[in-house]
Amino acid sequence: MTVLIRDLRPDDLQDTESVVRVRRTALPFLVTTAADVAFGLSRSHPDRHHRVLVAETPDGEVVGTAEVGIAHDSPRPGQGYVNAYVAPARRGLGAGRLLLRAAEEHLVARGAVDSYAWVLDEPAHRAFAERHGYRPGRSAHFLRLDLTTAELPALPQALPAGVELLPAEAFAADPRPLFAIDAETTADEPSDVGAELDDYQDWLTHTWHHPTLDKKLTIVALVDGQPVAFAAARTDGASRYGSAMTGTLRLFRGRGLAKLAKNASLHRARAAGCTEAFTGNDAGNEPMLAINRWFGYEICATETHYTRKLGSP
Repeated sequence: MTVLIRDLRPDDLQDTESVVRVRRTALPFLVTTAADVAFGLSRSHPDRHHRVLVAETPDGEVVGTAEVGIAHDSPRPGQGYVNAYVAPARRGLGAGRLLLRAAEEHLVARGAVDSYAWVLDEPAHRAFAERHGYRPGRSAHFLRLDLTTAELPALPQALPAGVELLPAEAFAADPRPLFAIDAETTADEPSDVGAELDDYQDWLTHTWHHPTLDKKLTIVALVDGQPVAFAAARTDGASRYGSAMTGTLRLFRGRGLAKLAKNASLHRARAAGCTEAFTGNDAGNEPMLAINRWFGYEICATETHYTRKLGSP
């Protein structure tokens, strides 16, 4: 059967919902919505050259999708990314191969020298990546917490002296302090590519105003009135909660502030009707893995970050 590759139609709700369906069946640990997909494409930074590709059968069935672009916030120029997903029931049609080819052509045309892809740590997925010239790098875990049965740590009866917890919506008039936490935390995240958040307006557009960021469930820890840590939360508007970022300014680490914020966020999420919580951690990020184990999260899948030098065989 012939598979056609085209660009997503972001104004077509049926098209974006098809992409969500493929992503959820291929990688059910993601918190993604049709609004999320359309937003990511329409509001993308121009230097990112972001595209969402769709693999479609002649009768109009969407069987695969890929997101591709340039990691414009990386300190190293020329770093590209491609993450492809094929519906499990429709594998074997060549959709993955065609999506990857189209994505790499896009990266080469935009000056990328490296292509990075997250690949599920399963034999068939690893074999596909290696067959196309990709080589493994760092690994990361998906973790899941069943909020319907989890025994979350009790909320403290009293916070440490000088500590206050507030939802992110309390910073609607001026979220810049949260940008400062996010930038410092992101800079310290283990990564093959790395990122530097130095554009506040871009952060406002793509993070603060992201349609899945839940400002009621995102909790900020303050010390003597200064925001110093947060647990950012994304939701699908139904039952799924995802940790977007949990971190603390360097000078305030080691006090359990991020743990306090995340615990408050998870309690709020359950009270709001969320039934599943997901997060992801680099396999070498033992401090964050330990915190998530303390909450009761369990590893449900592992991905490996593969890379290929573009232009190489």
